[in-house]
Formats: sequence, structure tokens, C-alpha cells
Amino acid sequence: MKKIHLLLAVQSAVAILVSVNRLGTWTLGYVLPNEFLRWVDFNNMLVLPLISVAASYLLKKTIEYDSPRRESKTHIAWNLVFIVGLYLLAASYSDHEVTNYLHQRFCRTDTISDLCRIIIFNDDEFSHWIFFTGFVMVNAAILFIQNLFPHQENLTGTDFALLTLNALFLGAGVFANLGFEEIGLDLYVVALLALISAYLLWRRGRQPMFIYYTIAYWLGLLGSLVAQVMR
Repeated sequence: MKKIHLLLAVQSAVAILVSVNRLGTWTLGYVLPNEFLRWVDFNNMLVLPLISVAASYLLKKTIEYDSPRRESKTHIAWNLVFIVGLYLLAASYSDHEVTNYLHQRFCRTDTISDLCRIIIFNDDEFSHWIFFTGFVMVNAAILFIQNLFPHQENLTGTDFALLTLNALFLGAGVFANLGFEEIGLDLYVVALLALISAYLLWRRGRQPMFIYYTIAYWLGLLGSLVAQVMR
């Protein structure tokens, strides 16, 4: 559990840094004199996702242990889902951050020229579709790998408290993205993962990832719905 808590704390730190990166003025400067990207775009495309992906992989490896299930077709299938999900996440970040920068710099007032129309579509729609597909695949894979490799020790009150604490950071990230903006595909993605995690928690009991995701997604989802109603 110490490794699980540590890796989830890394994800919590990434959630904080994503907000700081997007909201801070210090990241609006250009990475190079040719102005190919701002620091905010560069960090969101290469630095922060790499940390998150590495933590997710190490979390998956921590959940797994020696068992006949390691060689099962089900385990291989979920590993494949995880890998494909990572690829899609990488593709979405590469597409979104570049086109978001171009959109904000050159196409805020031009929505009809062919070039800007393509840039805006990649920024606002296509990159989001790829991201949410990869996001569901990676997180669903972790949940179902936890289902294949149930934690063998009893969770203590401290474990539950730390899982809840880290879940609050993920839930806050969900709330920040859903609560104050027009809701689109992201609502259905979060709702799907909330339902999957709650179902597994109900069927298989108090497993670390089931607790973490259930608290995070349900708090983020319910908080966002309340905020949307009160807008």
C-alpha cells in the first residue's frame, strides 16, 4: 500500500501542477525565440503527461503480482487496452496542445477560413475524442487489472484516509473541468468510469483502486452537477 499511496500522491501533484500551469502567467512565455509553443503548451504536452503516464504504469505494475492470472488471456487483453490507451492519450495531447496554441493565437476571431476551421476542429473536437477514448481505456484497464489481482492485505483506517485524500485531488480536477464550463462528452466519460468503479466496489469489496476511483469520480460528478444547476 505504501507504493500505491505514493503513486497516487504523484497523480495528485500532477493535478495541482496542471492547474498551476494553466492558470499561472509565468507559463505564457515562448519556449524558443521562434515562438513554436508557449511553456503552458509544452508542459501540458510533454512534461506533466509523462509524469502521469509513468505513475500509471508503475501503479499497474504494483497492483499485479505473481499469479496464474498473469499469463491469462484476460490479463493480456487488459494490458493491451492499457497500452493502446496510452498511445491515444499521447496522440491527443500532441494534437490538442499545438492546435490550442494556434487557435488562441491566430484563430480567435477567424472561424471561417479553411486553415482556422481545421485548427479549431482539431483543438475543440478531434483531440478531445481521442483523449477521452484513451482516458477511459487506461483507467478502465487499471480498474479491471485490480479486479484480476485483488489486494491481499486488509486495508487500515490510514489506508482508507490516504486513498480518500488522493481521491479528493482527482475529484477536484473533475469538478474544475465540469463544474464551470459547458458540459460535453467529458460528462459521459466521467459518469461511465464512476459507474464502473462503483459496480466493482459493490461486487468485489474494498479494493484500493475501487475505493479511489469511486470517491474521486462520484464526488467530482455530483459536485459538477450541483455547480451546473446553480449557474
